[in-house]
Amino acid sequence: MNPVLQFGDRILPAAEVLQLLQKYQLVPPLLKEVVIDQAIAQVESTPEEEQLACEQLAQQYQGRQEQTISPETMNSIAIRQLKLEKFKEASWGQDIDSYFYQRKPQLDRVIYSLITTAEIGIAQEIYFRIQEGEQSFAQLAREYAQGPEAQTDGLVGPVELQALNPMLAKILSVSQPQQLSPPTQIGEWLVIVRLEKLLPAQFDRSTRQRLINERFQGWLQTQIAPQNWQIKQAED
Repeated sequence: MNPVLQFGDRILPAAEVLQLLQKYQLVPPLLKEVVIDQAIAQVESTPEEEQLACEQLAQQYQGRQEQTISPETMNSIAIRQLKLEKFKEASWGQDIDSYFYQRKPQLDRVIYSLITTAEIGIAQEIYFRIQEGEQSFAQLAREYAQGPEAQTDGLVGPVELQALNPMLAKILSVSQPQQLSPPTQIGEWLVIVRLEKLLPAQFDRSTRQRLINERFQGWLQTQIAPQNWQIKQAED
């Protein structure tokens, strides 16, 4: 008997299920879970670790009216997540500090002042007024800025450098606090920018976990790359 999926009155043969998975781009999410299962198959955990993981997950779900997960399923999810975290730590935890210093320039945050305009004459006039101290950056931002910074006196941030336009990030990464940069063309806009404050990234627990997850996600994406899988017709 061929395996099927019954949904209401509709019966879906296995071949059609595979076609639907491919059509709705659900194969990659499915493969992610398969890869994770393979990765954690040999990961060991103690009964004490498993009990604690189950208790912590149960606390997260406590009081949720929409909860429909059975205790057995919840425990299975908790233990799987525990083993996944142990796999991540074993795979990337040892050298995550060096990875942090590699990534730090993009993780540093900045607070900066910004004015965007489309007119070169106005941009140059703004730049010289600020440079000569004729008006404050905030005053000129309120008067001339054509972006959302007009509503915040030109002040933007804190924001990670990696989240910014690459050219803007480069300007700010080599600036000293209170250094005013001349008008620079970025896309269709001319920007006048001044670094207010650099907030260096800290290698704390949350950053460490974030970077381990980042490396895990990069690894996972390579495992499910399109060239690594295909749907084949079963031979009769």
